[in-house]
Amino acid sequence: MLNKKVEKALNKQINYEFYSAHLYLSMASYFKSNDLDGFGHWMQVQYEEEIFHAMKIIDFVHTRDGRVKLLAIEQPPHQWDSSLHVFKDTYDHEVVVTGLINDLVTLSIKENDHATQNFLQWYIAEQVEEEANVKSIKSKLKLAAESTVTLLMLDQEMAKRVFVPPQD
Repeated sequence: MLNKKVEKALNKQINYEFYSAHLYLSMASYFKSNDLDGFGHWMQVQYEEEIFHAMKIIDFVHTRDGRVKLLAIEQPPHQWDSSLHVFKDTYDHEVVVTGLINDLVTLSIKENDHATQNFLQWYIAEQVEEEANVKSIKSKLKLAAESTVTLLMLDQEMAKRVFVPPQD
């Protein structure tokens, strides 16, 4: 049986994962409207990952006989000054998500909910990877500065990303 405090916190995290998906879809749209389809594709894959993350938590809540309560999703931004600004916002967002996951782990420890604590270990590892990937892209965009050629090369690189759902 899922602890009620943990259940409530997991429902908030589900909401935030869906918000993350909306944010990345908005970013994908921004890039595609600026003819950077590779970056747009990368963000669409990020969208798919976030939906996967939310559904994984939903499945866990159901497995533990909890109740999922979907909340309203806040409207994400839709305009940025540059590709670099998008990835700065992406990195900042992932840092927030990492903090939220860490808070969930802390709560599950406090509430003596070992199953949830164990479940969340996957998310901790995932966030390390998320932050590192985004930080790398952000660094490349900083190095590219105003080089259109480099930006277009990065755009081609981003188009190669593929979402492969992790196997548990």
